[in-house]
Amino acid sequence: MSDRVTMPALGESVTEGTVTRWLKNVGDTVAVDEPLLEVSTDKVDTEIPSPVAGTLQEILVEEDETVPVGADLAVVGDGEASGGSDSSDDSAEAEDKGEEKTEEAAEETSSEKESKSSDDEQKSEEPKQEAASSGGGEVSGGEKVTMPALGESVTEGTITRWLKAEGDDVAVDEPLLEVSTDKVDTEVPSPVAGKLTKILVSEDETVPVGADLAVIGGEAGGSSSGSSDDSAESEEKAEQPQESVDSEKQDEAVEAAENKSETSEPEKAPEAKEEPKQEAPAKESSSSDQGDKQQEASTKVDNSGTYVTPLVRKIAAENNIDLSSIKGTGVGGRIRKQDVLDAAKAASAPKEEAPAPTQESAAAAPAASATPQAAPQASAEAQAKRGTTEKMSRLRKVIAQRMVESLATSAQLTAVVEVDMTKVAATRARNKENFKSREGVNLSYLPFITTAVVEALKAFPQVNSSVDGENIVYHNAEHIGIAVDTPRGLLVPVVKDAGDLSIAGIAKKIADLAARTRDNKVTPDELGGGTFTISNIGSNGSLLDTPIINQPQVAILGTGAMTKRPVVVTDEFGNDSIAVRQMMYLVLTYDHRVVDGADAGRFLSAVKARLEEGAFEV
Repeated sequence: MSDRVTMPALGESVTEGTVTRWLKNVGDTVAVDEPLLEVSTDKVDTEIPSPVAGTLQEILVEEDETVPVGADLAVVGDGEASGGSDSSDDSAEAEDKGEEKTEEAAEETSSEKESKSSDDEQKSEEPKQEAASSGGGEVSGGEKVTMPALGESVTEGTITRWLKAEGDDVAVDEPLLEVSTDKVDTEVPSPVAGKLTKILVSEDETVPVGADLAVIGGEAGGSSSGSSDDSAESEEKAEQPQESVDSEKQDEAVEAAENKSETSEPEKAPEAKEEPKQEAPAKESSSSDQGDKQQEASTKVDNSGTYVTPLVRKIAAENNIDLSSIKGTGVGGRIRKQDVLDAAKAASAPKEEAPAPTQESAAAAPAASATPQAAPQASAEAQAKRGTTEKMSRLRKVIAQRMVESLATSAQLTAVVEVDMTKVAATRARNKENFKSREGVNLSYLPFITTAVVEALKAFPQVNSSVDGENIVYHNAEHIGIAVDTPRGLLVPVVKDAGDLSIAGIAKKIADLAARTRDNKVTPDELGGGTFTISNIGSNGSLLDTPIINQPQVAILGTGAMTKRPVVVTDEFGNDSIAVRQMMYLVLTYDHRVVDGADAGRFLSAVKARLEEGAFEV
């Protein structure tokens, strides 16, 4: 009995992966979950574990080859791999016999592959037909997994990724799939333990709450009647791929002999090098043709047109290596990982001592060296995205839709005030160490600003309202949304009843919500119900921005970066002086359907006065 190892789904938008290194050889024994190979995609480099224990009987995809998600990578089964010893004997004979045997072996291998090509194509289609027939069968018994209710206003969800495949064993509460809604992306756990018998909803499909997603347990119809036929076919197929492995290893032996003969008789080398090109059509099957087209469409190349895997690009970027200057030693001139490492080692070797600089060059050196240091360094992920096209994630599509709808719904204006945060900065500096030890969280400026905003919202209820058709709803509590930047996109968890919390309570709530939002552990209900939003636009250095209102709210406050600047300060006696102060811009975008400019100005002035007073109990 044997099992096929397939290319797993390694991300929502990942459609293919490149085999960068095999950690096991044909004939090696592997355990369950033992790393079998390394795979590289445009988003992640990872190890693929073996799904079963046994012997690695066949490697179907060579290193540096790119295949789509779901493609077969290897065969792991019981017993020893057949043909392994033959290949080593062939290799030794090919090296001993020289060029004459090389040509005979090459011709014999080519003819064998041509005679078997039609059989290969036919058998490569059989697994697809079997999978289609078994996938469409009915399942008797079992427990159905349904789309859960992921929030008060959530009515549907989209399947972004299945974490288990049909036939996998799952435990109770083990993550089964990932679901995306217009409020949150989350994992759906298995309600029972058992085998995942059937997947009813494919990835990227949207279904309503309560819809059936999968069946755990039970028995697939028609599986028992065809068990003997399936076993016979599997044995027959196991022999056929092994033959192709033998022929491939003969090719490798031939290639080794060719390389050896090239040094003695270089005039015969062009004839020997033609063999792989003639054999290539015999290796291809109808299933691999489609994968090759996908590979060509998404393959990354360097300036010279040579294939480069994402992992190689990453290593080159980390070591500042120009890929166009490297001559690849891989198949077809491909640049391999070792090529980049060798180039990096050579670049780091001590260089010859340069001649003493002239007076002019020495004077110009500081100016010249300052420019590269100021230039931003592109990460490997950023480099991999250049020149590519990717599908919008579910969350990104929701954000785009909501922002456009907000601008089309309300009449949005922006008002700005400048706030002297010097007293708040002094209060924070005095208390942050004791606060951290007492409360367990850092004391940032955001709890001070949130407290000032909450107090102003109580005084100006029109800013803490929302529009419902032709009605204005004035809320009786202050639920403050805090914009959080995550790798998946911008999310806004809500601090409920912020008006009833102290600075310490607000600080702990913000820290908890922000951490769980970034870890994708926030619940949908925590992402809704806000009455006012604060966005820390200064977290990345921005002084000003014009935030877009989070509907159906009527206002959002942006807090700019705090900077030290000289400003005119008037003391209690009316005397002016210039002093260095901690200054910040507060930006309020408001809905002119409900909030007039005068109301916005008064609201901002109240927040400004409260912060500049600096009288907070920490």
